Amino acid sequence: MDTKKLKPALAIALLSLGLAIYIAITGKATEASVWSLFPPLVAIFVALFTKEVFSSLFLGIVTGAILSSGGSLGVFLNNLVEEGFISSISASSGIFIFLVVLGIIVVLINYSGGSKAFGDWANSRIKTRKGSQLATFCLCIMLFIDDYFNCLTSGSVMKSITDSHKVSRAKLAYIIDATAAPVCMIAPISSWAAAVSGYAESSHMSGIELFVRAIPFNFYSLLTLVFVINIIAFDNDFGPMKKYEQRAMNEGYLGIRKDASTYDSDQNSNGSVIDLVFPVLVLIISCVTSLINVGGFFDLQSPFYHDFVNAFANTDSSIALAMGSIIALIITIIFFVAKKALTFEKSMDAISEGFSSMVAAILILTMATSLKNISNDLLGSTQYVGGLMENVAGSLNSFLPVVIFIVAIFLAFATGTSWGTFGILIPIVVSMFEPTDPLFFIGISATLSGAVCGDHLSPISDTTIMSSTGAGCIHIDHVKTQLPYGMSVAAISALAYVIAGFTHSAIISLTFGVIVIFVLMYVLKLKNKKEFSS
Repeated sequence: MDTKKLKPALAIALLSLGLAIYIAITGKATEASVWSLFPPLVAIFVALFTKEVFSSLFLGIVTGAILSSGGSLGVFLNNLVEEGFISSISASSGIFIFLVVLGIIVVLINYSGGSKAFGDWANSRIKTRKGSQLATFCLCIMLFIDDYFNCLTSGSVMKSITDSHKVSRAKLAYIIDATAAPVCMIAPISSWAAAVSGYAESSHMSGIELFVRAIPFNFYSLLTLVFVINIIAFDNDFGPMKKYEQRAMNEGYLGIRKDASTYDSDQNSNGSVIDLVFPVLVLIISCVTSLINVGGFFDLQSPFYHDFVNAFANTDSSIALAMGSIIALIITIIFFVAKKALTFEKSMDAISEGFSSMVAAILILTMATSLKNISNDLLGSTQYVGGLMENVAGSLNSFLPVVIFIVAIFLAFATGTSWGTFGILIPIVVSMFEPTDPLFFIGISATLSGAVCGDHLSPISDTTIMSSTGAGCIHIDHVKTQLPYGMSVAAISALAYVIAGFTHSAIISLTFGVIVIFVLMYVLKLKNKKEFSS
């Protein structure tokens, strides 16, 4: 931390803790009150101010535990340890396994020389910085099954390629983050579609049908994909990202996280492209198979049997991804040992190396989940915002979609969870409109779109953490560089929802959004040319 920021940071921390103690003792921190949003907001503000993620998250967790304690030391300790850390580790154990196993597979690929061979092969075909970024975007589009899987796999595969073309890790993390969740949100067969369909069941249609019919109005997801393509094609970086990209091109500083080692010194010089392609394909196939297996696709004789689409709607991605990754790891080790790319002993060395590479991500995810548990379960942040949502559902009519969109952004940003956001807001939105009302699907889409947006912008979001982890980027660098981009698309999407509220047309609204993005790109291009010429 910058020494100039140390004293102000300590003052903010002491003020936050003192205020939390006062509110807890006086009994003002009732469940589902405005104070339920205080802990995540403290963590987010301090993280952006100090650039220290661990201490900021811990401060938010302690603040939340104090507010929910009622002034009791015993309750405070229980909320901090059991309801916070232990509960979060238990809930995220499947994702932890997936993270660790993926880290091990990445190390195995690097040890075998697969990454170097793939990098050499790709570099002979991808000649430009734009090409490397577009290739990353295309890979993310193809990995639409799950956002965690998307973030970590695409980052692991593309790092060496973007590095060779001097693309900053912050830019790589943004491309991954801005593609992973949005593409999952518009893919009918994905873990996100499954989660949404579970919340969106109604007496008139299935949840998956509602999800599909809402896709054309999911403006933030669709316009974000358009925005990413334009940022790459026009080479129009702005805000903090512009500085990081210029440093990468001019000074070779990529912003690589210190623990994101590529193990170059241990690589097999005789590696081949198949040493990377085979493990990645096995991982994809085993994870997809596990997702539908956990969803009941293969239980033909079971009364709980589900077809392919409904298997995704009833799966548990945490269990399935852990299961699929372990299967892929076993097959990968057998593959490398059998072809003598690695010895068995070297494969076992990769286990500890892979675990070490994921420690920072696991710590951040544990603390972020603890903060969400305390804010949501103990303080009732989602219920509080949900109550606000119901109160504004009276007479805004055509402006309701943009109001829903903004509320969803705020809730997802403060709590760091998109799934929790549409879990609380979708039932409210469903009750607000009749299925025959043109605003019904627009309102559902506004909820999903706002949840993705808030999740995308939030420093404590799991997908934000996974993206910086997959890219090997310093987490706070990723957060601050993508904020201007996400906020730009959010503003355009908000205007699109205003138009949709009056026209009820996805085509008109999306056309407006795309035109605004092109105009923005053109203006930025002119500005960049002017700066360059001066």
